[in-house]
Amino acid sequence: MRLEPVTGDDPRDILRALKSALHGPGPALALGLVGHVGTEVRAGAAVVVTTSGSTGVPKSVVLSRDALTASALATADRIGEGSWLLALPASYVAGLQVLVRAIVADREPAIMSGSFTPQAFAAAALMMVSTEHGSRIPTFTSLVPAQLTTLLDAAEHDSAVLAALRSFEKILIGGQALPPVTLERAEQAGARIARTYGSTETSGGCVYDGSPLRGVGVRVVDAEVQLSGPTLADGYLGDEELTDAAFLRDVDGTRWYRTGDAGIVEDGVLRIRGRIDNVIVSGGINISLDRVERVVRSVPGLASAVVVRVPDARWGEASVIVATRGEALRRSESIQLDEARVAVADEIGAHARPARLVLVDELATLPSGKPDREAIRRAVAALH
Repeated sequence: MRLEPVTGDDPRDILRALKSALHGPGPALALGLVGHVGTEVRAGAAVVVTTSGSTGVPKSVVLSRDALTASALATADRIGEGSWLLALPASYVAGLQVLVRAIVADREPAIMSGSFTPQAFAAAALMMVSTEHGSRIPTFTSLVPAQLTTLLDAAEHDSAVLAALRSFEKILIGGQALPPVTLERAEQAGARIARTYGSTETSGGCVYDGSPLRGVGVRVVDAEVQLSGPTLADGYLGDEELTDAAFLRDVDGTRWYRTGDAGIVEDGVLRIRGRIDNVIVSGGINISLDRVERVVRSVPGLASAVVVRVPDARWGEASVIVATRGEALRRSESIQLDEARVAVADEIGAHARPARLVLVDELATLPSGKPDREAIRRAVAALH
């Protein structure tokens, strides 16, 4: 099958091409920075999603129509069927899957126009309310944590935004870990949240609230989370070596995707501990920056902070907290840093305490809405 790009940013163009790729003759869609446009891909391929990720290393993931459809059906099996609102970029796997779910359910998705704002979200959400055979059609959407935080802030003084949040049968939250304080705020506001875990290589979220979707297997090998099932990607376009390294096959033929995430399974619930490779060595001691970041985000005013590595003349490497000024204005910078250092010391140990707090007007983000950690790290390095 031929691989062709979808030009422009209009999600309706992606929707039309996606319908042809899933149920028609194709061609397969190329989304993102694909360098192999016009080449042939294996039969059954529907989409190639190329993303730089938060570390800036591009990967072109080949997703088949079977994998995308299996993911959509497994989601419906878990949370139910209904109408979907697209509030994420359609070129991002979570946004793409909103369109796939709508196609599989044979319902036209609602699509937010323009940039994401609480008012635009509320207008789109509240226009979705409809009935079928006398019963209300459930509505669903998918967001990243930063979007949810923006909506919760607006809902405190905008009744329409609050009503919109409450209108969804379920709001899927993925792309990065959802801070517990944000989840608590959402639940208090009456929003029904499902935390999702997955990646482009798994056709998006395939573990909801720690429990795998139907057909998805989870195991932990040498502290690394591995996933199996019908939602797995075919591999990476034009890179057999990377494909073989990331996708393993057991003697019984089962394919497993190596996520690169550290985690454990407790009482059947998967708990992610962070990236295996997001570790610094400070004074000869390994420190997980993901774990430090989770503790820092529990400090009032730092719920969306990002923790990055920097060189340190004394310790070799150190960590720095980066937060927006608006979030940290409640207390002085020194007090915020002291509170974060105490929290990290209490939870992890004194060796893991962040060295500095850097306040910025706005955190750099990827098109998916995730923090652009590499850009943030470079910006901090340039300051020192």
